[in-house]
Amino acid sequence: MAMELLTALGLSIPAGLNAYIPLLTVALAQRFEWLTLAEPFDVLGEWWMIAAIAILLVIELVADKVPAVDHVNDAVQTFVRPAAGGVVAVASAGSATDVSPWLLVLAGVVLAGGVHVAKATTRPAVNASTGGLGAPVASVVEDAGALAMSVVAIVAPVLVAAAVAVMAYVFWRLWRRKRDPGA
Repeated sequence: MAMELLTALGLSIPAGLNAYIPLLTVALAQRFEWLTLAEPFDVLGEWWMIAAIAILLVIELVADKVPAVDHVNDAVQTFVRPAAGGVVAVASAGSATDVSPWLLVLAGVVLAGGVHVAKATTRPAVNASTGGLGAPVASVVEDAGALAMSVVAIVAPVLVAAAVAVMAYVFWRLWRRKRDPGA
């Protein structure tokens, strides 16, 4: 039960960076029987759904690399990324846990939403400080991180706890540095 929860939460976090990477990871894991999704989420493993998610992923990958377009994309994704976090959380944990599906959805929405807010608020600073040249680099790093976290959440969910601890520490250090520049 604990591993399923770690998988669920571990898939929600990268949805805040890119909604379609964890969705596609879950869809392929379902398709190749690395993960079992309960109805109605098992439809994610159908080839037509995998194709639809892949098309949306390509659009997201391109839009997120272009300065100014990435800002519009982040505005649109304000609704999509948290929703994707909720979907992957409840889909991947499903009936394997006694936790309420609504609590899983809420946790997924909050985690993905929090990561999305952090991304959407820092990206304009990256664009401004680099004259737009940093947008593609930041986007590639975010996408690689989302893919790595999605795979880890399925293959080695225990590592999700360590990743969350590291992320919490980094955010705490950044917050402390912003609050007290001399720290």
